[in-house]
Amino acid sequence: MKGTHLGELEEIVLLVVANLFDNAYGVVIKLEIEEKCNRSITISTVHNVLQRLKEKSFLESRYSDPTAERGGKRKLLFRVTKSGQAALENSRGMREKLWDGIPKVAFE
Repeated sequence: MKGTHLGELEEIVLLVVANLFDNAYGVVIKLEIEEKCNRSITISTVHNVLQRLKEKSFLESRYSDPTAERGGKRKLLFRVTKSGQAALENSRGMREKLWDGIPKVAFE
């Protein structure tokens, strides 16, 4: 298992996979990031991040059944693991602590 920290893009991809739950695959993840984050991203970047997250054991994958709409091709679907959930919760907790520690005068 690789490191347990999440980079910004890794965190976004994990959150999108969790949001999509049982329909998370490369192209849909890319489109969700572009729509929800207003951020352009290539499909190869999405695949690289997905692979990295699998190596960290934050994601697991499986193939769907072939569908006629995709010309008989299967989709490689991703799902967040318990380790991935823990990494997301850790990241969220760290961010909330940092936000909570900002004195009101800091943004005046």
